[in-house]
Amino acid sequence: MSSEEVTNDGDDVEVTLDDVVQGANQVLADADGVESEGEDVAEEVLDPLQLAELERDNFKDSLQRLQADFENYKKRVARNQVEEVARQSGNLVAKLLVVIDTLDLAQAHLQDSDDDAEAKALVAARAQLLEVLSKEGLVRVDAAEISFDPEVHDAVMHGEATGEETETMVDEILRAGYVWQGQVLRPAMVKVRG
Repeated sequence: MSSEEVTNDGDDVEVTLDDVVQGANQVLADADGVESEGEDVAEEVLDPLQLAELERDNFKDSLQRLQADFENYKKRVARNQVEEVARQSGNLVAKLLVVIDTLDLAQAHLQDSDDDAEAKALVAARAQLLEVLSKEGLVRVDAAEISFDPEVHDAVMHGEATGEETETMVDEILRAGYVWQGQVLRPAMVKVRG
């Protein structure tokens, strides 16, 4: 008998660790001849320490997989939140394009009246709005005499080529286009030549 004895005071029964191991070995020995779906029952008998280590390793593996899954979940949620904020800010800026267009028309109309204080205030407000939005990622597409790019330009008129141009060029900007943080919000409406 081992020195590790377990006693149950109420029933006066003594059970040792060796008794438990011996009983488990006897059960496995009795089941040794039994076949389950064509396979023999394993003859190797593990001691309790090996069983505990195996169970510990299984729990540790499960915990590591769970932790990795949770880290991936946190990264996915953070990425989705960033994408949603970018999408919502793009929607807001797209709604403000109408206001910018109105201010562009007002500036073009008021260019002749340089002394008018209201005209100067309107032009200053337009410039300030464009400056704030450009710092956040708004790029205005309003350059003429550049190569036509169908991703940022929408050709609505076509003119004759001048000279020996081999590529299509933007001749005139009819309405400015805008790119927000790398994505085209609205292509520039242009007249092309070539």
